[in-house]
Order: sequence, then structure tokens, then C-alpha cells
Amino acid sequence: MNKNCLSAQVEKLEIENFCMFESIIGLEIHVELKTKSKMFCGCAADFFGKEPNSHCCPVCLGLPGALPVPNKKAIEWCVMLGMALDCQIPEFSKFDRKNYFYPDLPKGYQISQYDQPLCINGKLKITLPDGKEKIIKIRRVHLEEDTGKLLHAEINGKKSTLIDFNRSGVPLVEIVTEPDIRSSEEARIFLKKLHQIIRYLSISDADMEKGSMRLEPNISLREIKNQKSPASPSEAGRAKIKIDEELPKYKVEVKNINSFAFAKKAIDFEIKRQSELLSKGETPQQETRGWNEKQQMTTSQRSKEEAHDYRYFPEPDIPPICWNKETLNKLRKNLPPLPDNIIKKLIKTYKLSLYDSTIIADNSAVADYFEKCVSLAKNIPAKTIANWLINKKIDIKNLSPDNLVKKIAQSQQDSGITDDELYKIIRNIIQNYPKAVSDYKSGKESALMFLVGMVMREVKNSSLADKIKLIIKEQLS
Repeated sequence: MNKNCLSAQVEKLEIENFCMFESIIGLEIHVELKTKSKMFCGCAADFFGKEPNSHCCPVCLGLPGALPVPNKKAIEWCVMLGMALDCQIPEFSKFDRKNYFYPDLPKGYQISQYDQPLCINGKLKITLPDGKEKIIKIRRVHLEEDTGKLLHAEINGKKSTLIDFNRSGVPLVEIVTEPDIRSSEEARIFLKKLHQIIRYLSISDADMEKGSMRLEPNISLREIKNQKSPASPSEAGRAKIKIDEELPKYKVEVKNINSFAFAKKAIDFEIKRQSELLSKGETPQQETRGWNEKQQMTTSQRSKEEAHDYRYFPEPDIPPICWNKETLNKLRKNLPPLPDNIIKKLIKTYKLSLYDSTIIADNSAVADYFEKCVSLAKNIPAKTIANWLINKKIDIKNLSPDNLVKKIAQSQQDSGITDDELYKIIRNIIQNYPKAVSDYKSGKESALMFLVGMVMREVKNSSLADKIKLIIKEQLS
């Protein structure tokens, strides 16, 4: 972190009571892979919505004598995700037993990875709201098996907990970042980009409503010591500060969040809660908490374990994984183009703006659809096709690229004006009426309608009003 730049959250805390703290945030993300079978047995991994305990066998139930057999496809997909996150792939890796006793873990241990995971030392570049770029380091990407699912119900008037083992043994990738994140917004941006990459790789649906991508932020605060107290809050930003580079001696983990928005809210709540405790001279308890969306707060669940509490040791029933360069090169060649590369291509090849390119590249299927449309269109600019996809929310599943091109061509013929001509008129109007542009940007909606009216006088086609309005808003954004 640049010591001369404080996050907005830190500055807000500083102004309130001049006890400044820097938020230290790391993320753990669990992603269920969409392999056909589970991680260590032949049971179908497609368990969602199925009858409870209908996708189980002696291996996923942890019955005596059952032996695990690793899923090759899951291992390859985990490594490909690591490669997409610029990780190093060690030539030697192994599985370990993570021992703990919980009802949804029938064996009494989870097969996971501890000190020699499949992928290490990666990074992911994100773009912040102010346009600056930041690199978030990835500590590890490893593979494990998912647990069963606890279902709370009332049976014969008594509160009971049931266990569905259909999910037990499903391949689960865990991505662990370094504590490089400094605000809830940085966390949200990182998570959205990671989600996008996972979808591009087609290794998981990453559907958070179904629990196939679960978010777990680790949050703590460290004090920023002031060398000179300011005379007033307005001078706080000019006070010299000294940041302790050591990590705080505690951290709070918020478990199993299934929404980017909820993750942001949980982090913001924890920053406020912990800052209040630290300001009173109290150290927040190292614990695991949950997010309660109804109450808009985190709630305590249990004290947080350390690695030694799990008594890790090498899994004796699975041999180590040893890679050769030829196999790793083959996996690397199978990586599809990733979002950042697609955005660069859209800008360079089709002359789209960064804004349009980012929206189209958000979904690999939309990006592919766009390129097919451009290849079919002879006299329709790529920008026009992009506008239709972005502004008209085209259903690409039910409208073929060929039919969309025909639809755009027919629309231009009916309107009597091409998109290039329309854009030229709109740009001239924007240039000729700077006062209206300034008024609109300051929040006056009537100024937008004035600009629409000026364009309509030129094109003399009332059917284009909605389209003109969308284009002007896009140009002024």
C-alpha cells in the first residue's frame, strides 16, 4: 500500500475520533467444480435439487474400508485456474487430512491440501473506481472435498437438524488471497473479476444462490500512528502518519457469504465494529462470524481455529502428484482467452470504447456472439452491434447472430438514417450546447430532454427518440 494514500474508510474513521485504523482484508473463496463425478468416488456431482442422500456411496459416507480415488479432471481444472491467476505450479503436490469433528463430515476428517498445494504465489490485477490498477496477491489455490449439508427442520414439534450427504465429496477449489485488500469495495471488485474468470474457464457455474461459490472475508484492523495531532479534523489528512507493517494479532472470518453485496456489507460492518472496540482499548476476539442479512450485522459463531488445531498429516491413501513440463504446457495451451485479453481485442480490432468492451467481455458467450455478428454484418459498424447488445438487452439464446444482423439492417432502413450518421449528429449537438451538457451532469434531467429535442430536429424521425436518449447518455458517461 502507498503510505501516502488512505482509503476513504480510514479517512472517515480518522475524522470521527482521530483514532485511525487501516483495514487488513484477505479473502478465502470456495468454488464447486462442475465435474460429472465427485472428487474421490464415482457418485454424480450434480446434486442440487436432488432427493436428499440419493447421491452417496461408502466413499463419500466415510464407511470403513472405502478408499478414495482422485478425480483427474478436477485436478486439471484446479491447475488451470491457478494458471489463469498467474500462479506457480509446483512439480510436487500432495493431499492431506484435515481433522475435525462436525456432523456434516462423516469421516471425521476432510481430504484437503496443507503445505504443498497445487498452485501457489499468484496474482490478479483489478481496476479501482478511480481508474488506478492494483495487484492482489494469491497465496494458494488448492483442491479439497466439500462437506455434507445441514438442514434445520421441525419434526413432530421438535427442532431437529438433518444431514444431506449429496454434497459430500464434491470437488471444491479454495482460493486464498494475501491480506492485500484495504476496503470492502476493493474486495467486491476482486470477487467479481475472479467470478468472471471462473465462468470463462467453464470449470464451475459459480452460482452463489446455489452455494457453488462461497465467499469468506478475513478482516482485522491495525492502527495508524500519528506523529503530530491535527488542530482540527480538516487538517487530519496533512498529519504525518506511521503505519505498522506487522499484521494485527487477531482476525475475524465471516463464513459462507453468497453475494458480492453481502460480502461488502459484512466487511463494512466488521470495520465499524472492530474500530469501536479498538478505540476503547479492547482487542476484537479472534473468531468466526456469520452475516445476518435481516439484521444487517455479523453474529458470533465460534472461536477461530489455528492450523495446528486440525492436526494435518499426509493422506496415506492417495499418492503424491508429480507434474512434468509437457503436461503442464498442454494444460496451459487449453486455457481460453481471458476477460482482459478479450477487452484489449475489442478495443484494438473493433475500435470499441473501454466502457463498451468491458460490458461485452463480462460474459464470454456475449463476446463470442458479438464477434459472430460482426463477421456476418457487411455494412453495419461494430459499434452499432455493440449498442444493440448493450442497450437493447438482446436474448442471445433465442436470437441467432444472423437474425440480429438482419434486424439491425431493417431498423436502419426503416429509420432512414445510419448509426454513423446519427452519432455524428449527436456529437455535434453535444459540442454546440455545452451549457445543457453541464446542467445534465449536475443532475438536471430536463437538460437531457433538451439535447434529445435538438437531435430530433435534425433527424426528423420520432421513432428514434428512445435510441437518441440512450446514445446521448452513453456519450455523456
